[in-house]
Amino acid sequence: MAQGLGEVSGTLLDQRTRQPLPFANVVLLRLSDSTLVAHTQTAENGSFALNNLALGRYVVRAEALGYQVVRRSATLEAAAPVVRVGEWLALPTVVQLGSVVVQGEKAAVVNELGKITLHVDKDLTSAGGTAADVLQKVPSVAVDDNGQISLRGNASVTLYLDGRPAPPNLRLDQLPASRLETIEVITNPGAQYAAQGTGGIINLVQKKQDKPGWNGDALVTIGTRDKYTASLSGNRQVGKLNVSGSADGLSNRFYGSSSLRQVATVNGRTIRTDQTGASTRLQTSHSLRLGVEYTFSDEQRVGLTAQYYAQDFRTTQDFATRLAQDSYPSYLLRNQNAEADNLYGSRFSGTYRRTWAAAPGRALTASASYYLDGGTVMPQQRVLEGPAGYPLGARQQLLDVTIQMPSVQVDYVHPLDKQRRWEAGVKTDALVTAGTSDYAVQSTPGGEFFRQDAGSYRYTYRQLIPQAYGAYQHKSEMWEYQAGLRAEFTGLSAQVLPTGSARQRILNVFPSATVARTLPHDQRLQLSYSRRVNRPNFLQIIPLPIYSDARNYVVGNTNLRPEYVHVGELGHQLTWRAMTLSTTLFGRLASQSIQSLRTIDTVATRRSGQPGFITRTSYANFGRTASYGVELSLTQPVTKWWKLTANGSCYRNQVASFTGSGTRAGFTGSAYLLNQFSPTKTLALQLSGHYRAPLVVPQGRILAVYGVDVALRQRLFHDRAALTLRVSDVFNTRRQYTQLAADGLVTDIRTKYETHVGYLGFSWFLGTRKAASTIEDQPQGDKGGIGG
Repeated sequence: MAQGLGEVSGTLLDQRTRQPLPFANVVLLRLSDSTLVAHTQTAENGSFALNNLALGRYVVRAEALGYQVVRRSATLEAAAPVVRVGEWLALPTVVQLGSVVVQGEKAAVVNELGKITLHVDKDLTSAGGTAADVLQKVPSVAVDDNGQISLRGNASVTLYLDGRPAPPNLRLDQLPASRLETIEVITNPGAQYAAQGTGGIINLVQKKQDKPGWNGDALVTIGTRDKYTASLSGNRQVGKLNVSGSADGLSNRFYGSSSLRQVATVNGRTIRTDQTGASTRLQTSHSLRLGVEYTFSDEQRVGLTAQYYAQDFRTTQDFATRLAQDSYPSYLLRNQNAEADNLYGSRFSGTYRRTWAAAPGRALTASASYYLDGGTVMPQQRVLEGPAGYPLGARQQLLDVTIQMPSVQVDYVHPLDKQRRWEAGVKTDALVTAGTSDYAVQSTPGGEFFRQDAGSYRYTYRQLIPQAYGAYQHKSEMWEYQAGLRAEFTGLSAQVLPTGSARQRILNVFPSATVARTLPHDQRLQLSYSRRVNRPNFLQIIPLPIYSDARNYVVGNTNLRPEYVHVGELGHQLTWRAMTLSTTLFGRLASQSIQSLRTIDTVATRRSGQPGFITRTSYANFGRTASYGVELSLTQPVTKWWKLTANGSCYRNQVASFTGSGTRAGFTGSAYLLNQFSPTKTLALQLSGHYRAPLVVPQGRILAVYGVDVALRQRLFHDRAALTLRVSDVFNTRRQYTQLAADGLVTDIRTKYETHVGYLGFSWFLGTRKAASTIEDQPQGDKGGIGG
């Protein structure tokens, strides 16, 4: 083969819509033996270029997710060393599998190196559920009964909503799954992402209709025992203007049970508390979202989005409490805890994007957003019955809060040549919140509540985080390199009257680096590193007591400092025919680890004047913690009508002991298995199961959680409609069991919410929207580049 410098370039487009296909894989193979010679990805405008090529005969192949593979030959000669493909058209995938026809389908779970994407529409076992239900299906992600998210056992996870940090009061159990398009989990983000979140980033991407003409869908779902959801979304695109909108609402009632066992030693006395109870939760919410996007030209476009939501959350827990002290007779009480949350929010955002056709890959993006959230939260505790002389009545806390979150961001990407580029960006995030906490007591049952100055507070909290980053990327035939550095300044001030204040001024730099190697036979090896931070949220810092029940309260710690972590991953991905296998070795080492602790408040116990004791939950920095392990993901068609997706992780989790000396460690992990069946042309069935192993925490451990879900979908009226039936937690096994131990305190907490629920949903599709099937057999598309 003669030596020289040749080039192959072109633009990959959708054959039907003529829209560009960004981030598609383009590879160059030697014609004689199919050896991989070079590869690249298409830019935002679908363009690509392979240069510095030896002269000879080649095959150019392009793969985009949901499209047929396209190939063409290219001969580079001394007289014509440059081949310009021009507009290269790709058809959406149409695969005939017996009696099953699949057109342009995406997999339910796409596992790339460093990134996992779940397509919500493809996960039938989440129909009628919420974002919390969907996240339970994401590999290595766990959501407890309180909505706390953890990734690989780490609870410091940053939530994004449409690519921007989500407001602090976002409730996942109030966000309908029907509102979401995808969920992206980025386990080791690069410098392009904010450094907050030692566990990683989870981006919730809401549906956005952008197809030509009129398009949309409507969904109504009913569940057993008073559970209802409905959503409507659509768009109208005419020429360069696209207008989209969506509306949704839910009303769900859940029943549950709980038990609490505590044994404490206070001032030489042994006190035992036993509580058993039943609870009811009523969740209602509605949301309206409008978006406008205008394309000035192929190089410039602008978009505006506005959203409003309102949420109402009511919970009532009736339980019996038995208090026993040494050899004295025990007390039997009948209690009731209630909470009423009324929350609202509005969000506005705008984006401008500029690209240059003459310089593929060059892009300028500017965006601004403003979140305004607020509302009231009112927990209340009542003593309904007790022994003679025991004080009856109630107490309540009314929290009134307003949260403002403005943000501005500018990013610029500049290619130096076909193989190298650099990018940089600046961003400023702010959070301002102010509120009141009024404590009131009801001296007699049914009487008036009287505000108490002792226990009532006013607070303000301000946080400003200016940031800047720069990154450099280089691609060669077989290697990719990226290095980045991010600088972030944290300035916060908090004041709670009359208890205290907090102030922090911290400047940090966060390096990141990735090296990737393309191997023969569609394999990829990637090594990445990043340094990240977990900043305490304002409720973890401000000294504002929040009463969870009559005998427990939570309060922040003004001395709490950020937690820092070093994260490393080594991943390998193999694609062979229709099978994809991903393996990731990961490790994380954290310093100043933030942990929550429950202890006995001896002062509050003495002041209460009641039998029993009062516990206090707060936060502290506890030295170093570490975890390391392996994560596997396999996607494999078993037959023409059966596809299997399996995910699993096993890792050693080490945390600092609550006593401040020594560590606690143990092996844990998770497993998820999804079976997708297509027994007929229009019927799809999914059967999934998940298991989360026991997890070590500073004061004890959280026991295993597991369950099985099943769902089926029947497509109707030539794919214009679909009927979905699903049953969650078929065997009713999901429950949370936590064991804690502190100095003089042992606590067992068992919680069982209603998870065994049946749902029936009906969807209607307009325009080009169609009911999704579930068997996919198409090119895997982009295997994931560097930087997320």
